[in-house]
Amino acid sequence: MTPLSFTFSRRNFLKSTGAAFVVAGSFPLAGRTQQNGAINPLRIPAQLEGRDEGGVQVYDLTMRKGISTFFEGYETETLGLNGDYLGPTLRMRDGETVRINVTNTIGETSTLHWHGMHLPAKMDGGPHQPIRDGETWSPEFTVKQKAAALWYHSHQMEKTAEHVWRGLAGMVWIDDAESDTIELPKTYGTDDLPLVLHDRRFASDGSMEYRAGMREMMMGMIGNVPLANGTVDPYFDATTEKLRLRILNGSNATFYYLGLDNDQPFTQVASDGGFLETPVEMTRLLLGPAERAEIVIDLEPGQVVSLRNISNALPFRFLEIRAAETLTPSPAIPARLTDIEWLKPEDAVVTRRFDMETRMGGMMGGGGNAHTINGKVMDMMRIDETVKMGDTEIWEIRNVSGMPHVWHMHDVQFQILDRNGKPPLANEMARKDAVTLRGGEVVRLIMRFEDYADPDTPFMYHCHILEHEDAGMMGQFVVV
Repeated sequence: MTPLSFTFSRRNFLKSTGAAFVVAGSFPLAGRTQQNGAINPLRIPAQLEGRDEGGVQVYDLTMRKGISTFFEGYETETLGLNGDYLGPTLRMRDGETVRINVTNTIGETSTLHWHGMHLPAKMDGGPHQPIRDGETWSPEFTVKQKAAALWYHSHQMEKTAEHVWRGLAGMVWIDDAESDTIELPKTYGTDDLPLVLHDRRFASDGSMEYRAGMREMMMGMIGNVPLANGTVDPYFDATTEKLRLRILNGSNATFYYLGLDNDQPFTQVASDGGFLETPVEMTRLLLGPAERAEIVIDLEPGQVVSLRNISNALPFRFLEIRAAETLTPSPAIPARLTDIEWLKPEDAVVTRRFDMETRMGGMMGGGGNAHTINGKVMDMMRIDETVKMGDTEIWEIRNVSGMPHVWHMHDVQFQILDRNGKPPLANEMARKDAVTLRGGEVVRLIMRFEDYADPDTPFMYHCHILEHEDAGMMGQFVVV
């Protein structure tokens, strides 16, 4: 398949656009059709386990330029880690000390942020930990994390969106003693799959250049071709009765509303920061950029079912699942998965309020900044908030614009107290580090700041629509 046949024809490639109403507001995604059956086997990222060096688990990652073949006969310039596009899945365990040697060979400065990880600020990989071309950065920290599917990505100041778009991202899976014993699918690449969902914009020559104009800086960079693990129109040959998908919305800006094409239910077992207390059966799943969810799908022998973005305006397939005629039995999903320590609002010492605002005037020359938090754009020399280690706090996030935003905090996994004054959805009763806010929504979050204090090195909070982050919708806090 070529980039031309994947859409309509050479003549109208990238010219016909549709509006996908994925959440409140419209998000342009170029019109396209898919063949009746998927044609490319799903790429499964390599696993990277640490090697022991004196009790420290050591990982080596190299940022590099690559050439990828998304469409037969077309070469696309990309970035990757230990490969041409995207990176391996890092496997870590709670309680281990890890060191990650990150070498930059892409020809410009970048960073690598451990998204969702609880760790010292100096090891966070944000804008204050740049890795210049030709240099190696080696953060070392102890994993203090419940079992979860996290991820890593570039966080270079004003270049995050471009670097992630080009391929500097991958997943981190944390295991712990509890996850070892829970009867869920857990054979990597067989019944337990990493699934990085994203969309990219391809030109008729197969190129995937990052060109963010005024529209993209306002709405975020939206692609015209969906990919799973960097695979265009993929299929997976399932051999077990249950299939666990650890899904990451790795897009720059697109919100995905996921479901199976036959409308059969699936079971969500985990969110950003790990297991739900009890499984939640559902038929639709909304994921904003950077949000994660682990779901389990029941399969029948010989069944063919597709994970799709469900949209009346523009549905498309992410992954076709083909079940074998004979399937290996899978155990039933446990009725209870974990116990979460629920933080109490009465224990919070302070409530902080943050307004996420997008103003058209800032992009159209009418004055003011387009994307702000509390009326301010990011300044690396300014500390916006100071919190005390050990404190429990409530952060009230208000989306005062008409378009969706995604709030993300570094260092902590928070809990959602309420959304517009109402309890969160069942699948939001979890540890999270990113949350979608539709236009006008108010979400109250509660979190506790533990273990790490550093008055000089800040953590970030920001919108995870990456173009908004790069345009300044980001702030800094220190823990003292």
